[in-house]
Amino acid sequence: MRLAFLLIPFAAPLLMAAAPEPAAPLLATVRAILAKGPPGTRYGFHVTTLDGEELLAIDPDERFIPASNTKIFVTATAYADLLALQAEASGTGVRLEPASGGASDVILHGRGDAQLRSTPDCAENCLQTLADAIAAKTRHVRHIAGDDSWFPDERWGPGMSWNNIQSRYGTGISALTIDDNETVATITPGAIGTTPSVAASPYYTIDNRVVTIAGDAETITADRAPNSRLIRLTGTIGAAAKPQTLYFSVDDPAHYAAWRLRDLLSERGVTVTGEVTARHRPLAPSDDPRVRGGAPAPRPPALDMLATLPPPDLAADMTIINKTSQNLHADLLLRQIGRHKGSGSIADGQAALRQVMATAKLPADSFTFADGSGMSSYNRITPRAATTLLGWIARQPWSGAWRDTLPIAGTDGSLRRRFKGTSLEGRLFAKTGSLNATRALSGYLVTKSGQTLAFSALANDMPDDRDADATAVVDRVLVTIAEAL
Repeated sequence: MRLAFLLIPFAAPLLMAAAPEPAAPLLATVRAILAKGPPGTRYGFHVTTLDGEELLAIDPDERFIPASNTKIFVTATAYADLLALQAEASGTGVRLEPASGGASDVILHGRGDAQLRSTPDCAENCLQTLADAIAAKTRHVRHIAGDDSWFPDERWGPGMSWNNIQSRYGTGISALTIDDNETVATITPGAIGTTPSVAASPYYTIDNRVVTIAGDAETITADRAPNSRLIRLTGTIGAAAKPQTLYFSVDDPAHYAAWRLRDLLSERGVTVTGEVTARHRPLAPSDDPRVRGGAPAPRPPALDMLATLPPPDLAADMTIINKTSQNLHADLLLRQIGRHKGSGSIADGQAALRQVMATAKLPADSFTFADGSGMSSYNRITPRAATTLLGWIARQPWSGAWRDTLPIAGTDGSLRRRFKGTSLEGRLFAKTGSLNATRALSGYLVTKSGQTLAFSALANDMPDDRDADATAVVDRVLVTIAEAL
């Protein structure tokens, strides 16, 4: 099914093909389906041909929280200037600074690479490679510092809920990122009435208050205050339950990366006698292009590195961003875009995004973005803004490559379980989005008649615990539209 779609080009013959005619009964049918959804839910729908002809509209100019549909706008901005962005990309580097007693201080420099790894099975882009270079140069290290000053210190975007900070979905954003800035713990049940065992990274202190009970159910809650390294586990786990995996975010990724480097050096016989620290660049007024008058921010002088890893593949990372809805990588991409235009701040990334949206003819009041991932509750888009952008993308030379980053209905990514057994399985290519009382889906679908259409379906303000019901209603509407057109 996927191959059939990929052979449909976003080209002039397709754009000139006769478009299906919208019918009043279809709109009435759609409204009747939506009426069966959770009460109080606000819906916005917009469906167009790839050249912008409107086929169906329900509140297309109302503003909605887009959740991870934000990533469509960020990755499109990156693709619009991908060659320049990729040419400027730099890999993680390490250098030595002389210290007293013949030792050296190690400075690990992050350059915004989202895919640096340090796991034992790492095969490429590994922190181990830099540890090997240090071990070959010196056997005595004093301090180790993680330096993420490539971007200003903005570890969370405005409008992200504080309670997300402790989860892997709200981990700190840093130019020095390692292992997706998260740690893993495995909880294995013990005998009934005892505390289960916990295998976890020693970076965090675990206060384990979980109790093993009869059965196979688990209700484990993990709590960690922002900037704390104490995690409290409470709840129960059944003695017959499988081991449970928990993911914990990292608030200071630069420090965590330096901490991991210390362990790798110790494994290689390098003596480390000093402290593990982090170096940040505080956010300054000059990081805002409005203060600079739009002029690029001055760049610091280049540093001589002992070793540097290859630059990240930004196009490959955008597939991860859109297919799996990877928040950290999306927020790093917005900052990479911002560094290309200025200092690497969120404000610089926003300015670059607005320039691309203006080129795509989106009205300035049809979108607002406070971050790159969609975790911010400040973000807003209109359904018409999404379809206008999707139509513009379809006319770009990179449209096919960008489209391939989107999840495929019933097949992969965040859509692998949706639309299975329907006429849209393998024929809908779209970005999902979910946040509190928010569900979004925008992209392309292939109708029964073979037309490729752009669509945006947004749902906000669902009652508590009714998100799944709103998603089901949206999916039913899209199947109905595809079969009617």
